[in-house]
Amino acid sequence: MSGYSFELRRFETSGDERGRRRVAYWNGEVGRLGSVELLLPALEVVPVTDRSLHMGTMVTGDSVPVSSYVAYPYGGKPRIAQGTLNVAGQHAVVSRNVWRWSKVGRALRIRAVGREYVYRETVNKRHHVLERHEAQVLMARSSWKNPEMISGETRGSVDSVDVSLAILFEGVYTRNLSLRGAVVSTPGRFLDSLGAFW
Repeated sequence: MSGYSFELRRFETSGDERGRRRVAYWNGEVGRLGSVELLLPALEVVPVTDRSLHMGTMVTGDSVPVSSYVAYPYGGKPRIAQGTLNVAGQHAVVSRNVWRWSKVGRALRIRAVGREYVYRETVNKRHHVLERHEAQVLMARSSWKNPEMISGETRGSVDSVDVSLAILFEGVYTRNLSLRGAVVSTPGRFLDSLGAFW
């Protein structure tokens, strides 16, 4: 599929007095893949008994594989650390080096459905790219928190798996992929590490 651009617009359900949570979702047409949607929080990917501790985000669509990410919440999104990634019904592996100074060094390394990906910040905290050999999906948010619009641009031999993953990570707290975000989150990482000894 040749390169194309797309936009996902934000909508929100209302919570109610019975404790139903408000759910934000971004929806739009993505090339020939049809309608694609990012949900946050995606309650269906987190067991009911875990919802007080974990948060999920999920991508679904007409012609994209379902992808989801579940982790401890931070800033209204699942955070990168200690999360669980699933793509097309398969468990995937996410790793990163939090102590690197460069954006490339701090990038997420993702192994999913037999592929190797890198997801990193580009211009600033609102711009990211998901890359694999000969394929890139460039993503941008209209604002850092609760953007009204999430836009994307594909380059190279991008397919539905690439699109699903790139959109999914727009629903994950990725601020600490930047140097400033990494410095700010250092005390939290230190306290998390202490928690392992208690």
